[in-house]
Amino acid sequence: MSTDNRLGFIEIAGSPHEIGLQLGRFGREIVHRHLVVSHAWASVMAFREDPRVAAMRRLVETRFPAYCAELQGLAAGLDLPFDEVFLWNSRGDVWAFAPDGCTTVQIPGQELVLAHNEDGDPGFRGHCALAHVRPQGGTAFTSFVYPASIPGHTFAATEAGLVQTVNNIRSRGVGVGLPRMVLGRALLECRSLDEAVRLLETSERAGAFHMTIGHRGDPRLLSVEFTHTNCTVVSIDRPQCHANHLVHRDMAGERQVITGSSRSRQQRGEAILAEASRDPLLVLWDKAVAPLPIYRAQPDDPDHENTLATAVFRIGAHAINWQVYDRAGEAPRYTMDGKLMPG
Repeated sequence: MSTDNRLGFIEIAGSPHEIGLQLGRFGREIVHRHLVVSHAWASVMAFREDPRVAAMRRLVETRFPAYCAELQGLAAGLDLPFDEVFLWNSRGDVWAFAPDGCTTVQIPGQELVLAHNEDGDPGFRGHCALAHVRPQGGTAFTSFVYPASIPGHTFAATEAGLVQTVNNIRSRGVGVGLPRMVLGRALLECRSLDEAVRLLETSERAGAFHMTIGHRGDPRLLSVEFTHTNCTVVSIDRPQCHANHLVHRDMAGERQVITGSSRSRQQRGEAILAEASRDPLLVLWDKAVAPLPIYRAQPDDPDHENTLATAVFRIGAHAINWQVYDRAGEAPRYTMDGKLMPG
């Protein structure tokens, strides 16, 4: 935990259960002090008896036992019941208003630029971290992590060269399937863009996410939207942005909630990029639309979210160079040039 509201850096290694245990211990204090007494937690726990949750749990146990063990370790480290922690990590699959926001900027070219605002519960400021994770027998990665959540639903880079950013989608068409956060965690094991797309297209999906994925040495930058019933992939061919609602043409019929903030950020981001700007921070740190800005720091944000970190990835033929900021307009908090650790 940071004592000055800055983004921390932690290193974690071991078996799936050990990784979850360490993540749980990292977040335990703020989870008991803030999360479990929040409206968001109560809203999600109201779905305890929903039969979809038991079905989702069985799917995870069968398809991804390692991530089930990670969740069990997380619960142990948090000193919370496993059923509650599993449900919290399925929050967007059962509750359309889960407090996870975000804006992503996608810029194709000889060097791909993928940039992302991680927007979440303001009460977690100073209690999140970049986590460098080395799973036993798995792929090492560095990811932004929230207390009480497994990695894979924020932004991350892996030793295999994959870069992932994730945006919340408030779908009205959820059903039985794998929790979207578990799919995000599984994506961190993929060795290529094609493998990542295949995972998302062929898996049983419960809820909805938008993911932008790039890979070192691959010229493609892919925008993937998936819901319970559909998965669409668009190759980015011009600078674009993505907020928290489905925008792919083939998703037009999907039922979803579009908040005022998400619509405003999408429109403002597109307007800035249309002016031929290729600096993603001009988009992600923009506050011009005062009531509903892209960079969110207001205590009365209508979605109850603030920007907790900004990541800028430059994905080249041989390396991924990236910076993570935890304060707009200041120097990067962490810089990773061609590696997963700062310095």
